[in-house]
Amino acid sequence: MAQKNVLKYVVLGLLSHQDLTGYDIKKLFEGELGDFWYSNHSQIYPELKKMVESGLISAYDDTVGQKMTKTYYTIQPQGKAELADWLKEPLNALPPTRDEFSMKLYLLNDVNDPLIKKLFAEEIARHEEKLQYLQSRWKLLFTAKAEQKKHYGHAMILRQAIRREEWRLQWLREEQAKLEE
Repeated sequence: MAQKNVLKYVVLGLLSHQDLTGYDIKKLFEGELGDFWYSNHSQIYPELKKMVESGLISAYDDTVGQKMTKTYYTIQPQGKAELADWLKEPLNALPPTRDEFSMKLYLLNDVNDPLIKKLFAEEIARHEEKLQYLQSRWKLLFTAKAEQKKHYGHAMILRQAIRREEWRLQWLREEQAKLEE
């Protein structure tokens, strides 16, 4: 079965929360969305254009400040219906991950290779940084229980990301300790 264009549904979902510019959507992908979904500028704008042409969303211009005009996108009834249908569909098969650390580790066969220790140190540092970022986002967004309920899905995904990073760091440190034995 052919893969669906999930980006379309992600954008519809974002626009179901509020009107956004293409730049706003791009920034969301660079933030928390980027933790579990990726899209770049060259994909977002053509998708927005197709969605306007198909009537899923509409566009309007608004002047910001004195001169700058921004194009905002808003979801239309047809887009809300398509989003609702997609949300009810079963999930696709899990795609393979593209984990550079795991690939490099897989290719290093000698436990005494000095690259292994370096690789673990780098990976630990990357995940410590990511965990710190996620924890700061949680403090900023969800210290109040009311906010957790108001944005339930977002809070759940962020909590899952924090736990994933904590687990990954625990595993990395355990394996790193084995290297020292």
